[in-house]
Order: sequence, then C-alpha cells, then structure tokens
Amino acid sequence: MAKAVFPGTFDPPTNGHLDIIGRAAAAFDEVIVAAGVNQSKARLFDLDERLTMLTELAKPFANVRIGTFEGLLVDYCRAEGAGVIIKGLRSAADYDYELQMAQLNHAMTGVDTMFLPTRAENAFVSSSWVKEIAKLGGEVASFVPAGVHARLLEKI
Repeated sequence: MAKAVFPGTFDPPTNGHLDIIGRAAAAFDEVIVAAGVNQSKARLFDLDERLTMLTELAKPFANVRIGTFEGLLVDYCRAEGAGVIIKGLRSAADYDYELQMAQLNHAMTGVDTMFLPTRAENAFVSSSWVKEIAKLGGEVASFVPAGVHARLLEKI
C-alpha cells in the first residue's frame, strides 16, 4: 500500500493546500495530512483548531486522514510506514529550499519526496499572506475554503 505524508503548519489551510490534498489522494492509497507541532513558533490557530479545519477539508477523500508530528518529519514517516513526503511548490524559491530538504531526508532514511506544483490560481497564496491581508482588513475569501474563512474572520 503506497502511503504518503503531506506535512505543513496549515495556519490556516488554504485552497492551495486543499488542491494538493486532492491531487495526492488521487495518486496514493493513503495520505496523511500532518500538522507540525513547533512549540517555539506562535500560530494564529492552535493545534486543535488546525486539526478541526483539516478534518473538515479531508472529508471528501476517503483515503486521507489527519495527523500531527513533532520532531523530525522522517521519523514520523517511518513510524507511519509512509515512504513518500508530498510537498507543494509555488515557485523556484520553494523548489530550491525543498530540494535540499528532500535530498537530506532521503539520505537519512530513504524516504522520497514528491513535488506537486501548485495550480496557477494558487501560486501566490500562502498562509502567511492570507493572515497578513486578513489582519489588515483585506478580503481573502477566494484564497481559503469557506469554513476556514469563517474561522479566520472570527479569529481576527
């Protein structure tokens, strides 16, 4: 059974994340969308809120489940029996960074990384930009799923 992990902070999940989830679900028997836990970073949404949003987004995909990890992603992959990490790429800058990480992960554990380029309509969308725009009163409804948008408005 081919199993993959799509890791991220998902603070908040965007339409780009949802697109990658759907495309990964079509390519693998099982996909684990894994929210990273990093106590040193401040998040707008706490872990439980992010997990709730991700669970809602994963409902249409029978082969997608939600998880969390702390520490090395490759250790999480090994523990879950996943041989592939899924990474969405928006730009060449993402590729430069993610390629080195993919090579390092493979050298450490043999876990491969699959890059999925974002769709053009999501290439400029990031969770950081969405939060910044929303905090400044801008409209972000077209960048995030409806349920995420409602939570984002409540939060800010």
